[in-house]
Amino acid sequence: MTAPTPGDRPEIHRTPSALDGATVDGWRRLVAADPHGSWFATPEWVLSWWETLGAAGPSNGPAEVAVWRGPGGGVEAVVPLLHTRLRLHPRLPFTARCLTLLGTGPGAADHCGPAVAAHRREDVRDWLTARARRATLWLPDLDPAAAGSLPAAARPVARSACPRADLTDGHDALGSRQFRSTVRRYRRKLESAGVAFRWVPPAEVRPEHLDAVLALHRLRRAALGRPTTFDEHRRPLHLRLLERSAAATAPDGQGPAFCLAEHGGRTVGALYGFRWNGSFAYYQIGWDQAWAPLRLGTVLISETVRACAEQGLHTFDFLRGTEPYKYRFGAVDHHDDTRLLPRGPSGALLALKHRVKTARPKEIPAD
Repeated sequence: MTAPTPGDRPEIHRTPSALDGATVDGWRRLVAADPHGSWFATPEWVLSWWETLGAAGPSNGPAEVAVWRGPGGGVEAVVPLLHTRLRLHPRLPFTARCLTLLGTGPGAADHCGPAVAAHRREDVRDWLTARARRATLWLPDLDPAAAGSLPAAARPVARSACPRADLTDGHDALGSRQFRSTVRRYRRKLESAGVAFRWVPPAEVRPEHLDAVLALHRLRRAALGRPTTFDEHRRPLHLRLLERSAAATAPDGQGPAFCLAEHGGRTVGALYGFRWNGSFAYYQIGWDQAWAPLRLGTVLISETVRACAEQGLHTFDFLRGTEPYKYRFGAVDHHDDTRLLPRGPSGALLALKHRVKTARPKEIPAD
């Protein structure tokens, strides 16, 4: 590929429909070619988010997708941006205006960042630096590899742990011997009680699988006495994600997938995540609390890990959060960064907020 002239300007798309199929396919291939490319950087996630949460968010302003092309018209970089207002405190109405990555924030995306070929990083960095002269840049939950395409002045203000388990040596190599023995014992008890586990690959995913995990997750959280944002208000995002993924020309086996626990023809447990680029990102889970004494949640995660290892995936990504159960599966911390390049009063307020923010999120056990 011939390197473009440095400083080439991108084309700007301001509606999802403005991106034709060839551009979307090129964007997807660009993410897939990056060893750090995350599902949350794909057009399936970003455009589904734009069409649902982005359009419905009362604090959101206009969005745009900047696309750089090579001499032959191929997609070489994609930067999706959104004008929005960030709430400065959950109990106060004050907000700060900023420019952020489209697809981040509500919906809980991790390992975010623009999709950029190596030879385009300088062009993207210069373009973002110019944009940041007029607006505060707020770039949350970035994969560290994204830093090379960002303005040098964008400084880290927060860091989140995203544990991952290495599947290279197979499911039976994960965790301690005692933990593996405990999981096997409860799996036998569940199977004796008539519970069967089933992997649903991306090609077979249906809306009813999404509805099952939504309902079971809601019941689990209610039993714990804790709220959740993964509810009916999020359903349009994930339904659109299933629709876009089914229509995509992505390689076989990529996209949303589920692992189900079934008893007597009824789904009693469901785990939802995304298979992409040799990795599975574990997104949400739910199960019937009647099965909690038999550790259905832990066994369901274990069966999902087993299915991923048997398919030859190399990584089971637990995404953000340091809940202890993740480390029992042998997960090791990787980290995402949040970066801020403040401008004007809004930027000053965001900088102040993150200097004083010290609270950690509460941990939620698997069982």
